[in-house]
Amino acid sequence: MTTASARHILVDTEAQCQDLISQIQDGADFGELAKKHSKCPSGARGGDLGSFGRGRMVPEFDKVVFSGEVGKVHGPVKTQFGYHLVEVTMRTD
Repeated sequence: MTTASARHILVDTEAQCQDLISQIQDGADFGELAKKHSKCPSGARGGDLGSFGRGRMVPEFDKVVFSGEVGKVHGPVKTQFGYHLVEVTMRTD
């Protein structure tokens, strides 16, 4: 079974996501931004969601985690919860 690990930052608006992407591109630490801005409880862990299999997350999120480039920040990804920046940290085949 394919598994992946990811971390994310969940915010209310696409504009907030774009601002955070700019900060990351300028060298800001993803984990620190997650602790400061994410609405998800995982923010306290730097956005770390741990390891999970396909189908465990909402479809829009799942698609990015299981097809996106590992080590790259993807987003904004819109789900029913808001807007996410997603970094795939590991994936097995």
